Amino acid sequence: MFAKNGIFETMNKLDVSVIISTYNQPIWLRNVLWSYEQQVFKNFEIIIADDGSSDETKAVIDDFILNSNLKITHVWQEDNGFQKTKILNKAILKSNAEYLIFTDGDCIVRQDFVDTHIKMRRPNTCLSGGYFKLTKAISEAITKLDIEQQNCFNKEWLLQRGCPKTFKLNKLTSFGLKAWFLNTFTPTKATFDGMNTSVWKKDILAVNGFDERMQYGGEDRELGERLLNNGVRFVQARYSVICVHLYHERPYKNEDAIARNKSIRKLTKRNKSTFTDFGIEQ
Repeated sequence: MFAKNGIFETMNKLDVSVIISTYNQPIWLRNVLWSYEQQVFKNFEIIIADDGSSDETKAVIDDFILNSNLKITHVWQEDNGFQKTKILNKAILKSNAEYLIFTDGDCIVRQDFVDTHIKMRRPNTCLSGGYFKLTKAISEAITKLDIEQQNCFNKEWLLQRGCPKTFKLNKLTSFGLKAWFLNTFTPTKATFDGMNTSVWKKDILAVNGFDERMQYGGEDRELGERLLNNGVRFVQARYSVICVHLYHERPYKNEDAIARNKSIRKLTKRNKSTFTDFGIEQ
C-alpha cells in the first residue's frame, strides 16, 4: 500500500551505489567490506564487480550478505583474462541509485568516505579521489579491530609501523580549510581513477560506460575523457574522500594491452569522442 502512494519508494530510495571491482583477493576484499560496515552514512548499496574470482571470494561475499547489514549484490562473470571494463558495465546496470561511487576491492575506506562523496557531489560533476598506498608489511598486519578503530588512517599509527614519512600523509590529516586548499592547489589533475571516483549514473550511461576493448592500463581514464568531452566537470577531492590502498602485485599488467589502450585514448582525445560503440550498449 505504501508503494501505491509513493511513500514506500521514498523511504527506501538509495542515495548511492558503491561499485567495488575485485579479482581473487578474498582477504583484501573482506577487509574492504569491514570498512563499509563502519560508514557513518548508511543509505547505500554495494555492487561487487567480480571479474571471475574463485569460490573463496564468493564465500567471503556470501558471509557478509548473511551476517552484515550491508546491502550487497555480487555480479560475477567467468574468468577469461582481464575483463574489468566488461564486469563494471554489468555492475552499472545492476545498480539501483542515481549516484555511483567506483572503487576497488583492495581499498579500505575511511568511515566518512561515502558521506563525503555524498556531501561533495554536484550536478554534472565527477569527483576525483585518490588513495594512500600502504606497504606490504602494514597491509598484511591490519586487523578487523584496526579497521573498526580507524587505526589504518592514523598517521602516528602508520609511522610507528614503518610507513615512510612523506607529503602524501597529508591525505590522512586534511579536513576543512586544509583539505580545500590542498584539493584546490594540488598540481595533480582531476581524472577518472577507478579506485576512488564518483559520478551520476545518467552521465555514465550517456557516454555508454566503459570501453570493453580495453584491458589494464588507463581504461578508467578513457571513460573520464569521454565524460569530460560530454561536458561533465571534474572536481579534485583527493584530500577529502580517503581510502588506503593495500599492497599487491599486478601480474595482469600487459605492455601490449597498455599500448592498445593508449591508442584508443589518443583517438578519444583527438576526436573529442563522447560515446563508445564498445560499451554497455553494443
